[in-house]
Amino acid sequence: MAIRTRITELLGIEHPIVQGGMQGVGTAEMASAVSNAGGLGILTGLTQPTPAALRDEIERCRSMTAKPFGVNMTVFPTINSPDYKAYAQAIIDGGVKIVETAGTPAVREIWAQLKPHGIVILHKCTAVRHALSAERAGCDVISIDGFECAGHPGEDDIPGLILIPAAADKVKIPMLASGGFGDGRGLAAALALGADGINMGTRFCATQEAPIHANVKQAYIDNDERGTFLIFRSFKNTARVGKNAVSEEVVRRLAVPGAKFSDVQELVAGTAGRELLKTGDLSKGVFWASMVQGLIHDIPTCQVLIDRIVAEAETIIRGRLTSFLV
Repeated sequence: MAIRTRITELLGIEHPIVQGGMQGVGTAEMASAVSNAGGLGILTGLTQPTPAALRDEIERCRSMTAKPFGVNMTVFPTINSPDYKAYAQAIIDGGVKIVETAGTPAVREIWAQLKPHGIVILHKCTAVRHALSAERAGCDVISIDGFECAGHPGEDDIPGLILIPAAADKVKIPMLASGGFGDGRGLAAALALGADGINMGTRFCATQEAPIHANVKQAYIDNDERGTFLIFRSFKNTARVGKNAVSEEVVRRLAVPGAKFSDVQELVAGTAGRELLKTGDLSKGVFWASMVQGLIHDIPTCQVLIDRIVAEAETIIRGRLTSFLV
């Protein structure tokens, strides 16, 4: 039996499982593997150095899968901002029909550029109020990101068990549950809480097809549910990263009264993180990771992982849950 939801119908996918946009990881190899396995693969737009390179990556992904895939566009304030509109035009030119977005309200300028071309917008939010604002502004799917997530969980610290149903009570459009999902129990729980599917990032990093070094994949297995740090809290830009010697040093330095971003800049630089993913040298930087590390015990193919998640969720829905009814 297949699990059919508003997400599978809207996106044209077999299973209600979406791969989140992951900087440095969302390449054609990753996205095509997820899409071929029946989920929705996502290319990370800004992983590519230029809009022209993104066009090429879209074509490369299309050569690797005949199934739907999307592109992530994240808009955050930076010293040297990329040409977001040129990247969006590359998405349009590439014929992509699904885009995942995240970041500041400035991302709505990208929506305005994409929507006339019939592109479905999935927007990641960490608060119900932000989800409702995005819904009013015209996005098509909300991806609600709980406190357990990798990356930026916002500043409200609301875990998924509360955030997902709170959002489901108010959001009318289809909704993905994100943050800490990695198995069929999570999928069944997300559906029970009112979501239409799940978005997974960290769990897809620990797969055969993820374009990162085996040492990093092993780190996801070695860490448990306590194996993350929250950094940048004092800057109101909280980020959750995996526990390693570098992230421990970041925490130590930022605990000093009056600490500034410049005190840790070389440790958290994007170039350092990319070197870590490529070389597997965990002393080079920090890596994104969610609390789902406590549920990661192997490094399967995307096909095996998705098949296992769906089968487990079906067993729970059809068997364990119905067995409680008398």
